[in-house]
Amino acid sequence: MRSPVLTLKRARRLRREMTLPETMLWQRLRRRGEGPTFRRQHPVGAYILDFYCSAARLAVEIDGAGHDTADQARHDARRDAWLASQGIEVMRIAAGDFLRDPDELALGVWTVAAERVGGLARPRSERRSPPPPASLVPLPRDAGEEK
Repeated sequence: MRSPVLTLKRARRLRREMTLPETMLWQRLRRRGEGPTFRRQHPVGAYILDFYCSAARLAVEIDGAGHDTADQARHDARRDAWLASQGIEVMRIAAGDFLRDPDELALGVWTVAAERVGGLARPRSERRSPPPPASLVPLPRDAGEEK
């Protein structure tokens, strides 16, 4: 396992050497004024996450062609399982997909984080559904009747 000091040094280096899709996503995420905030190249345990929203416990990974190999897929699966055991959800985006539609995918990332932040106050089993629209709420028996 990598030492925390080496992991932090590597994260700092990766911040300086971000790929084009990572740079484009970072530009879009950091410009948002309100809502969830993200960190780039953020260390968690022995891993460095491309982007991390701590309030949402959401990691976002931009996967380049190097992630297409069987060995890398196994490594990614182990990493994702460990992060899940820490309560962190991983969202993976192929770099090519991001380059084709960066604004839409950045909005999707931000929306997922915002939804998770809004719903993290209680466990999923305790969250209430929104109330039904007024048009679907039945009136009391005597409502609307003149007396």
